[in-house]
Amino acid sequence: MPAGASAEVVIVGAGVAGLCELHHLRARGFSVVLVDRSPDLGGTWYWNRYPGCRFDSESYTYGYRFSPDLLHDWSWQERFAPQPETLGYLNHVASRFDLRPDIVFDFDVTGASWDEASCRWTLTAADGREVTGRYLVTCMGILSSPTLPRLPGIDSFAGQSFHTYYWPHEPVEYAGKRVGVVGTGATGVQLIQTIARDVAELAVFQRRPNWTAPLGNGPISAAEMDGIKARYDEIFAACDRSPGGFVHDPDRRGFWNVPREERVRFWEELYQQPGFAIWLGNFREIFTDAAANAELSEFMAAKIRQRIHDPDLADRMIPADHGFGVQRLPLETGYYEAYNRDNVHLVDLRDTPIEKVTPAGIATTDQHYDLDIIVYATGFDAVTGAFDRVGITGTGGATLRDLWKDGPQTYLGLFVHGFPNLIAVGGPQGGGSGSVNFPRAIEQQTDWAADLLEHMRKTGLRRFEATPEAQAEWFAHVVEMNQLMLLRNARSWFTGYNSNVPGHDNGAPRYLLYNGGAYKYRTTLRQVAESGYAAMELS
Repeated sequence: MPAGASAEVVIVGAGVAGLCELHHLRARGFSVVLVDRSPDLGGTWYWNRYPGCRFDSESYTYGYRFSPDLLHDWSWQERFAPQPETLGYLNHVASRFDLRPDIVFDFDVTGASWDEASCRWTLTAADGREVTGRYLVTCMGILSSPTLPRLPGIDSFAGQSFHTYYWPHEPVEYAGKRVGVVGTGATGVQLIQTIARDVAELAVFQRRPNWTAPLGNGPISAAEMDGIKARYDEIFAACDRSPGGFVHDPDRRGFWNVPREERVRFWEELYQQPGFAIWLGNFREIFTDAAANAELSEFMAAKIRQRIHDPDLADRMIPADHGFGVQRLPLETGYYEAYNRDNVHLVDLRDTPIEKVTPAGIATTDQHYDLDIIVYATGFDAVTGAFDRVGITGTGGATLRDLWKDGPQTYLGLFVHGFPNLIAVGGPQGGGSGSVNFPRAIEQQTDWAADLLEHMRKTGLRRFEATPEAQAEWFAHVVEMNQLMLLRNARSWFTGYNSNVPGHDNGAPRYLLYNGGAYKYRTTLRQVAESGYAAMELS
């Protein structure tokens, strides 16, 4: 890309959202440059290559629906696709719609600055290259800023060590090795259950346990895929009805209207179903009523005790600090059974915290674990981390990092007052920032954003910005929706908590998610557009 390149629109991020936005804007005739720090496209599906990495939403609900031809010429091979298949799908999309000519790879954005005089954004890369655009659309992903634990000696380890996000592209020879995995969130669960049978010894360092549920994966036959293709309208209609954009719709009978014996039978049925059925197809009250949630948590705890042979170990795998489903729910295949293996050892950091990493392994207050490989499955500075890393400067020299220091405030999760002509697809407090089927959420955001820019062009306008009043009103609505949910008390990335990030480790609420549901959010976007974007300043 030549120095000083420019376009009408600059997109940051070549993942699921960025590719979708690029397609929508090009279809409307905009000149677009998409930049990405990676050597190739895929976003999270480019970086996350760890063993066991795969969807936890049904694959046939994950693909784009903007093209009927695309839907019918791609066949998913598994109900929950693994990372290589998903990356292959995104490359197929890029080839089919010839997206690559407008993508610049290895462009690591270190600054994005707004200039009021020219009414343009300038993005600067780590190597000094620049690109400018009238509009800036960020599609950087909600889990794209990995965090390592703050451990003494972390750089001293003599063997291989890496965060799961940065799993090496070359094969990692973990078979027969002594491996330590730090973290038991969704990524750790997938990794642990996959490598347990191959490693010589596996030490799992668990700060606190998570609830999990069976994934229920399996192949999709050609005949089944043909049936899915014939039902895509029905499938996507179900996703539209669901609060999270999944095929699972909550049970609306009322928890306390159903006798306990029938509730248990219902849970047994859900537990056997694939995907998030036990979480998102359950009674709505499990998210809002502590007593209802406690009853379901007891049911899930019993399942864990049935699957882990050692009763004491089973108890250590049952969360005591939060109820089922009020944090991000990992899905698993044989995860609990992995702990029945003689070569797998749980290190409960509540009893024996890590003191330091040494050249030979990890030392806890109890003993030293000799290791050949250390894998940090320690999560992300979720949602806002990517914005903090880039360094975005708006009007008057204000930085988004400073503005969001104590928590973000947005309008619709897409706009921030003081940062004109910026659209944050998948940003905090929007429809694509939480426990949603991500493509279903961002597809409505990217299409809506493209419509806004088309409106600007047709009306001869150059600048848009959220009003402070509209932003304050939306933030109050976000807080109100949050207070209805049990997750308001969770210490997880859902609430902006991260023990590895200074300032995010004190438990103070950071409102990252919008909990009003996909339908309410979609309706709000439509009403804003129909009003002529009345809550925004267009000039």
